Amino acid sequence: MTCGRVARACLFVVFALAACDASPPRRDILGTEKKLYSQFDEELIIRDFFQDRRDGVFLDVGAADPTVNNTTYYLEKHLGWTGVAVDAAPDYGILWQTQRPRTPFANYLVTDHAGTMDTFYKAGIRTLSSTQKDREWDGKKLDAEEIQVPSITLNRLLEDQGIERLDFLSMDIEESEPQALAGFDIQRFKPALVCIEAVDRVRPKIQAYFDAHGYRRIDRYLERDHANWYFEPVPE
Repeated sequence: MTCGRVARACLFVVFALAACDASPPRRDILGTEKKLYSQFDEELIIRDFFQDRRDGVFLDVGAADPTVNNTTYYLEKHLGWTGVAVDAAPDYGILWQTQRPRTPFANYLVTDHAGTMDTFYKAGIRTLSSTQKDREWDGKKLDAEEIQVPSITLNRLLEDQGIERLDFLSMDIEESEPQALAGFDIQRFKPALVCIEAVDRVRPKIQAYFDAHGYRRIDRYLERDHANWYFEPVPE
C-alpha cells in the first residue's frame, strides 16, 4: 500500500471514530415544544435538561394530583420513567392508585425526622395544604382542617422503597422544603436535577443547602419559571 493510501485510510478511521463519539445536537425543547401537564414550564424545563432521556427514576415530593399540574407525569407516560410520589394530604392516594398505578403513592409528611404523628393543615384548596396553621391566599385566611399525618425523612422513604439512585427530584411542599432537605442525603442519592419551589421566605435556606452540598442553581431556567429553582451537581 502506498503512503497516500495509508494516509487516506488513517483519515477515514479518524473521521469514523469522531462520528461515533460525537454527541447528537441538543434539541431546543423549551423553544419548540408545548407543555401538556405541568402548572408552569416545569415539564419543558425537565425535558430540556434530560433531552427526553428514557427510563429514569424520579421522586415527587408534594406530588398532589397525579396528572393535573404535575411535574412527573410526562416522564412516566411518555418516557417510561419510574418513581415514587409522596404527599401529606391522604385524599390524593386514590387518584394515584387509579390514574397512575405504576407509581407508588406514600401518605407522609416529609420533614427532618421520622416515626411520629405530626400536625398537618388540609386546606380547602388542597394544593395549599401545609404544616402552617394560619395561611392566607389572595388576602384571605385559608379554611383548613387539622389532621395527623405520619412523618418521614426522604432518606427513610427512599430506603423503604428500595431506591438507591435518583435522576430527578421534584419538591413542592409549601415552605417546608428546608425541613425536608435536612432529612435528605443528597450526596448519597445524587439526583442529576432538582426542581424545588422557592418562595421568598425560604430561598436563603434552600440556596445555603445546595451550596453546602456541591450543587449549583441553573440560572438559564429562571426566566421560564418564577416559582421554582433548578439545581444540578457542580461538575467535578
